[in-house]
Amino acid sequence: MGAFKELLETALQYIVEICTVGLELAGVTVLVSSAVVCFVRWARRDRDELRLDLAQGIATALTFKMGGEVLRTVVVREWSELGILGAIIVLRAALTFLINWEITNEKKEKTEKRPKAVDRESRVRRKTDPDRVEYQTKEDASGKDS
Repeated sequence: MGAFKELLETALQYIVEICTVGLELAGVTVLVSSAVVCFVRWARRDRDELRLDLAQGIATALTFKMGGEVLRTVVVREWSELGILGAIIVLRAALTFLINWEITNEKKEKTEKRPKAVDRESRVRRKTDPDRVEYQTKEDASGKDS
C-alpha cells in the first residue's frame, strides 16, 4: 500500500509539473504574440485601441501564469515555498486586477468621447440635387426640412 501511495504522489507531481509548464508556456505565448502584433500595428501607425489590445494580452498572459502558480501549490511540501507562491499569486492577481481596471476605464473614456452614432434605420434619404444625396435623421426629417 505504501508503494502504491508513493507511485500516485510521484505521478501527481509529474502531472502537475507538466500542466504548470504548459500553462506558463501558454502565458508566455500569449504575451509575446500580443506584443508582436501590437508592435506591428504601432509600426504601421494603426494605433486605434492599441493600448487596450496590449493590456488585454498582458492580462490574459498573467491569468495563465497565475493558473500555473495555483496548480504548483498542489505539490508544495514546505511552508516557506507556500509563502513564496502565495506572494507571487497575490502580486499577479493585483497586476491583473489593475490592468483590467485600466482597460475598463479606457473603454469608458473612448465611448464617452465618441459621438453618438446614427444607425442606418434612423436615417432618411434626402435629395438636394440629382448628383448629391444627403442623409438626415428621422427626427430632423419630421421637423423642418432645410
